[in-house]
Amino acid sequence: MSESGVTVGVFDSGVGGLSVLRAIRALLPAQGLLYFGDQAHVPYGPRSLEEVRAFSEEITRFLLRRGAKLIVVACNTASAAALQHLRLTFPQVPFVGMEPAVKPAAETSRTHRVGVLATPATFQGALYASVVERFASGTTIFQDTLPGLVNEIEAGRLAGAKTRRILEKALQPMLAEQIDTVVLGCTHYPFVIPLIQEIVGPAVQVIDPAPAIARQTRRLLEQHGWLAQNEAAGFLRFVTSGAAQPFAKILPRLLGENGPVEGARWNGSNLPD
Repeated sequence: MSESGVTVGVFDSGVGGLSVLRAIRALLPAQGLLYFGDQAHVPYGPRSLEEVRAFSEEITRFLLRRGAKLIVVACNTASAAALQHLRLTFPQVPFVGMEPAVKPAAETSRTHRVGVLATPATFQGALYASVVERFASGTTIFQDTLPGLVNEIEAGRLAGAKTRRILEKALQPMLAEQIDTVVLGCTHYPFVIPLIQEIVGPAVQVIDPAPAIARQTRRLLEQHGWLAQNEAAGFLRFVTSGAAQPFAKILPRLLGENGPVEGARWNGSNLPD
């Protein structure tokens, strides 16, 4: 147990999961948080489900070795590819995964026409298909994979000309189809919500799943008696499989906080202790 209660491990292919970490930090400021960004392999979206599953399993082992008791898979692609596998592989570990927010979108859409922005792997996964089948009956779904957007966000170009072009190419055809709701099916995308909202206008709601993930994390911590009770802020630590300095540099902009950043290089299919 950490000085701030049980440590929560959070991972993503890169900086996108910081949008989830930000929501968890806001809801659970006393909880110790350990974040792993797999920037050596970003983006996960175009990769095979098998490859993402292997990365996710080894990152989970790494976080568990570092003392995490609960794991948040703060990546839609990794959740689609690996969440079920992780739960079977680590049955003693509670996991929180990402699920495209199609259900609340379908429930609140007035036009019953919803745009979903996600990676190819998320759209190919059984999880997404199941969510659409269960909750989107009577709703027309328009999809786009936004090629190149994750790389722009990783570079911190949240409002650049290329970022705008990628978003406009995806969103303008959806607007022509009278969507009134946009679902963000990738944890990188909340960082460009201001630009998305500028493009779609105030009449279109944009659904960020991060607050719901933070609430589920709190529920599981409470269920296991692991919720930190300290009044002081819990620790915040970061590990990246990429370069530590650029990761540290972007933290204040994306998260509004700093913390120690450690590098962890992949050795074949393994991460160091």
